[in-house]
Amino acid sequence: MRFPWLVLACVLATPVFPTAHAQGAAPLTLAEAVRLAQAANHAVRAREAQLAAAEGTRREARALLFNNPELAAEGTRRRFVSPDGSAHEWNAGIAQVFETGGQQAHRRDAAEAALEALQAEIDDARRQAGAAAALRHGAVLAAKRREQIEQRGVELFESTAQAIDQRRAAGEDTRLDANVARIEAERARNAHGVARERLLDARAELAVVLQLPAPALPEVAGTLDPPAALRYDLQRLLDSMAAQPRLRALGGREDAARARLAVERAARYPDLKLGLFAGREGAGNARENLATLALSLPLPLFKQNDAAIGQASSDAAQAQIDRAAVVRDTEAQVRRLWLRLGSQRERVQRLQRTMAAAAADNRQLAAKSRQAGQIGLLDQLLVDRQTIDAEREFNDALAEYHATRIELETAAGWPLEGSAP
Repeated sequence: MRFPWLVLACVLATPVFPTAHAQGAAPLTLAEAVRLAQAANHAVRAREAQLAAAEGTRREARALLFNNPELAAEGTRRRFVSPDGSAHEWNAGIAQVFETGGQQAHRRDAAEAALEALQAEIDDARRQAGAAAALRHGAVLAAKRREQIEQRGVELFESTAQAIDQRRAAGEDTRLDANVARIEAERARNAHGVARERLLDARAELAVVLQLPAPALPEVAGTLDPPAALRYDLQRLLDSMAAQPRLRALGGREDAARARLAVERAARYPDLKLGLFAGREGAGNARENLATLALSLPLPLFKQNDAAIGQASSDAAQAQIDRAAVVRDTEAQVRRLWLRLGSQRERVQRLQRTMAAAAADNRQLAAKSRQAGQIGLLDQLLVDRQTIDAEREFNDALAEYHATRIELETAAGWPLEGSAP
């Protein structure tokens, strides 16, 4: 009665792995993973928190005048060396500063451009979060498929080892053959364990991107499909770069910097201060009603705002340099990823068309030949190993292809699969 004890030992030796992100929760599709990542990403939320400041700056720039009016009032009690004794005098007025260089229009342009740039940065942060979720989702699918391949390898080599043990018991195979088969089976079990560990790592990395609670490890739904017809070519990708959120954000920052430069240059013109005052002065019958119109204009002889203009000019030049550099680097990256994607597409199709099909066919032929006694153990193990290696290489190539496709679409600003239109 050794069989029940053997079953109990196998059950106790079976490793326990964490469950999915929620008990009974449905596996995450690509679209759901992208949506969750975009909603929980800290960079997106940080950019959105800056919207209040940018909108407040725009509302302030949209005001009729930049400077508030000044209201002044004063009262005086004057004593006279005369029969009149004393008198109460007062004076009140209002003054307003007017900008004469058109600064207000440039200030509005700067605020609008800064707000548009911030909104583009939010869009870019969402795209980056969605791309990260898509990459991690694909990595989980690849790791899951690799674990299934290694599981098939365990079943394949264990069945071979069991067959060798039976043949050895019948005196048909040697102890060396049995040892070789057991080693291959153990190697398969070790590879399966490594694949399960990598699957756990991939799920944990996806949970980090989705900002799930620490114990949660999400399950995913979907498959890594073989390459299909692309929705774009290289020229369409290059044309879509102009609408990429990151480039739009840099363009908005450059426009805002130029508008602020225009504000500082216009500040060289002196501001006109216009005031209107009314009051009463004098004593007794000599009291006078006064109405005064005051006009003041500073003379820009010594201070001409050179420091502020220089700083704004440097900021505008730096914004232009940054945008030009990113445009150049992005185009180079798109071209490089396009070439890599073409190479990986050809490699995946070749593996699917030749090696994977031939390996599966060889496995069936080897099984029949082994039963007929036409091939030996080493030939059988070689065919089995080639079959598993072919599946591994095809899975790795397919995962690399989809990862490159996501990176290419992200770099070119092309709508990602699974993202909202």
